[in-house]
Amino acid sequence: MLVWVIYDISDDKTRKEISDTCKEFGLIRVQYSVFFGNLPNSCIDEIAVYSKNMIDKQTDGVFILPVSEDDFKKKMIIGKTFDEAFAKGEKQTMLL
Repeated sequence: MLVWVIYDISDDKTRKEISDTCKEFGLIRVQYSVFFGNLPNSCIDEIAVYSKNMIDKQTDGVFILPVSEDDFKKKMIIGKTFDEAFAKGEKQTMLL
């Protein structure tokens, strides 16, 4: 499933751990606090559980937004974009 992970975390260490977890699951960074990729539901659930255990729920937020392929096609990007095919796992090499 295509998924966006977006976070606002105040603590540097926690923010890095969430970021590292997103990368370990194969998500790519789209913006500083935004990751995107194609993951099985079980991995999405793991990221959610990990995030829930890591953040301060009074000050931090992690948004996990699964989207269908049809919804993703409706996106609007204004300005700098990202390598969508790489992020979706459709190709193995990202061009810079």
